[in-house]
Amino acid sequence: MNWRDWYDALNKPEWTPDPSTISLIWQILYPIILVTFGYVFYRALRKQLPWSVAIPFAINLIANLAFTPIQFGLQNLPLAAIDIAIVWCTIPWMMKAIWPHHRWIALAQIPYFIWVSIATVLQFTITVNNL
Repeated sequence: MNWRDWYDALNKPEWTPDPSTISLIWQILYPIILVTFGYVFYRALRKQLPWSVAIPFAINLIANLAFTPIQFGLQNLPLAAIDIAIVWCTIPWMMKAIWPHHRWIALAQIPYFIWVSIATVLQFTITVNNL
């Protein structure tokens, strides 16, 4: 079954956003992620930030990029729920780690955290509804 048919067949809550809405939200968030994460990694590589600050950004990026292949490629809801929980947990960690150095980066993560909070509840609801 292709990913779209599989996703459409899942038991989802009524408040599930349309895929086009989800896509639009990510089109807004990914440039914020690109700029802020890129800045953190650039500064860490130049030894202008300790690597301990960049670690939660790296974990978040890996988990974020892994979500789509897990959810739609493997079609593994429990593993996708664990993955999105990692994404969610690392955002406040990132914000706390960067705050003493570059508060604007921490504040720029607020929309990302809000969306991932919603997406995490959605993912856990879909996972439970389809076990």
